[in-house]
Amino acid sequence: MAVIDNIDKHISEAVAHYWRTRRLQREGQKKRGVNDAGPRSAVTGGAQMDGFIDLFTRLIVESGVREESIFYKRHLELPGFFRPTKEWDLLMIKDGYLIVAIEAKSQVGPSFGNNFNNRTEEAMGSALDLWTAFREGAFNGGRQPFLGYFNA
Repeated sequence: MAVIDNIDKHISEAVAHYWRTRRLQREGQKKRGVNDAGPRSAVTGGAQMDGFIDLFTRLIVESGVREESIFYKRHLELPGFFRPTKEWDLLMIKDGYLIVAIEAKSQVGPSFGNNFNNRTEEAMGSALDLWTAFREGAFNGGRQPFLGYFNA
């Protein structure tokens, strides 16, 4: 069944993955005797957003892009201008050109306002860094990619 035909189910699965991963990371830290401050134990292990990255990947494939053009779940770095490189969660590269770069970040917790500010600064900084590197010719030979920042 196509993802788009059953999008609500796939979004629900991504959300469930998010909360399940947080719970398992918190429990894993507790078993190892490691305790980050407060709710940080549920988020410092990463991977909470993998369900959404999987969903984005499936949607891209469903749109007709071959899986060989999509890269995720590994260290994916693009050149920056203000810093040498930046890791991204999902890249689509076709014929040697960056087509899509997506970053997914979690935002939950007792300090929602502070977390929102940090995520906003991070998204703006990452975008400025990538677009400046692009403008200065660090990659893509003038072909403008799509840059996405997903925050949940």
